[in-house]
Amino acid sequence: MPFLDWVNKKQAVQTSNNVPYHLLQHQKSYGDATVANDNLIIQGDNLQALKALLPFYTSKVKCIFIDPPYNTEKAFEHYDDKLEHSQWLSMMYPRLVMLRELLAEDGCICITLDDNEVHYFKVLMDEVFGRSNYINEVSLRMKQTAGASGGGEDKRLKKNIEYLLIYAKEKDAFGRFNDVYEEQDLFDLIDEMESEGKSWKYTRVLKDLGERKYLCTVKDGSGEPIKIYTHSGVVIEPLSKISKDEKTTIEQSYKKYFDKIFRDTNAQSSIRTRVMEATVDQGDFFSIEYVPRSGKSKGKPTTLYYKGNNCDLIAWLSDVAVKKGSRLVKLEKLGTYWTGFPLNNLTKEGNVQFPNGKKPEALIQRVLELCSVENDLILDSFLGSGTTAAVAHKMNRRYIGIEMGEHAQTHCIPRLNKVIEGEQGGISKTLNWQGGGGFSFYTLGAPVFDAEGHITTDVRFKDLAAYIWWLETKTATGFKIDSDQTPFIGEQEGVAYYLLYNGILGDRRPNGGNVLTSSVLAYLQEIHPHSGKKVIFGEANRLGAARLTAENIEFKQIPYELHDRV
Repeated sequence: MPFLDWVNKKQAVQTSNNVPYHLLQHQKSYGDATVANDNLIIQGDNLQALKALLPFYTSKVKCIFIDPPYNTEKAFEHYDDKLEHSQWLSMMYPRLVMLRELLAEDGCICITLDDNEVHYFKVLMDEVFGRSNYINEVSLRMKQTAGASGGGEDKRLKKNIEYLLIYAKEKDAFGRFNDVYEEQDLFDLIDEMESEGKSWKYTRVLKDLGERKYLCTVKDGSGEPIKIYTHSGVVIEPLSKISKDEKTTIEQSYKKYFDKIFRDTNAQSSIRTRVMEATVDQGDFFSIEYVPRSGKSKGKPTTLYYKGNNCDLIAWLSDVAVKKGSRLVKLEKLGTYWTGFPLNNLTKEGNVQFPNGKKPEALIQRVLELCSVENDLILDSFLGSGTTAAVAHKMNRRYIGIEMGEHAQTHCIPRLNKVIEGEQGGISKTLNWQGGGGFSFYTLGAPVFDAEGHITTDVRFKDLAAYIWWLETKTATGFKIDSDQTPFIGEQEGVAYYLLYNGILGDRRPNGGNVLTSSVLAYLQEIHPHSGKKVIFGEANRLGAARLTAENIEFKQIPYELHDRV
């Protein structure tokens, strides 16, 4: 597989391996305190913030959405968006490495870019995430095409497209996207098709299914039963005739008979072939009952209807359209060209001014609908004005947003507070958002290690315990913020981990319990008896090598065993 190379790439790779581990400092919680810890807004350098999240969120994030600076000539206020290509790639590489570690095995990452860097970035993503984990490139219509003058560019075509790259962490574990549909007003679609000389097929109503009688049972390709019934006295009428007879408009008739309107199709299938063979000379309208082994109705009892000598399948309008209030809306399964985003007054969406680079809430909604479900964890490490967090909040997802500039406090926090209050901008009305919820605001605190390699005094037991657990197991702790701690950190694959630090055992033992002695070991076995291997971190060890071997203990001295692994 080809790799992308650029000036200072080796330095970018080294950076990804040597990011200092900082603490996250809780500043304030907003809204409902019972759920505020589920949602984090972090102000600080996003590379350092991502490293700070690893001990707590490795492989926990279901969907990552980032809208990084596009490396154009138009500078953002808080991002240098005029970086030379190699600098931009060096900036993105270590962040992608961190993001991949945070992503769940069945999760995906979605990145919006324009044509300045998307093609370089695709090759970079192939390197970090693996070419086999590429899923899709989506084209996003993000600008209206100018009028007759063409606007803006003189030597190039008008730009109105941006791109969304989607990668899985592990494609086999990812599975598939959720079903998401684009909507179009049904009657607008009918008018559009008629103006183009195309035929709209859903024009008949199955008013009466008549009398049903059991005919026979056949087997599908897997040997599962298909029950076949004949129908007599079936009544089918054109929608136009019904409208005329009932003296209503066509639109009124569509709404009244919505669940009975159909078209027929001769789409080939093995089931249709079996029905045709079993119903020769048995009538001209049939139904079947069976349980599909695949598809959207997998495992569910299903009824299908067929008509005519060719057994054309009855296809219901209600399978491709829905009622939304007083409207009928045609559904088209989402593809790789997305349009229809509200772009007017976008800079004011969310009641915060953000003149450049702001993404509409409707776009983020579509991404999260596609890639996540309620209560999944969403991450955006280029939060900007807070759009991803606002949308995740309204959609009942948990979220982490990282913003390095003052926008964290001037834009993101006020915007989310308005969301909690029930603001009705963006996608709120679509979701019937009524407010509620909460979030917590964090900043980056001191690094774990000072310039001499010593653990800084601000580091608490639970901070260091989480970091050690991640270093040893590469998994998240799952620690509760306010949970009680003992020296026992956790057990993984038959190994128990303990930390003697910061006076966790009190004054009754040497150095507040930070030194491994016989009495300390006895206490560790008391709080968590373990006959297998034990890894114990502490300031010093007073047990001999023979005792450590006999007790199956590996002692690791802090800070030296930690500093060398940062």
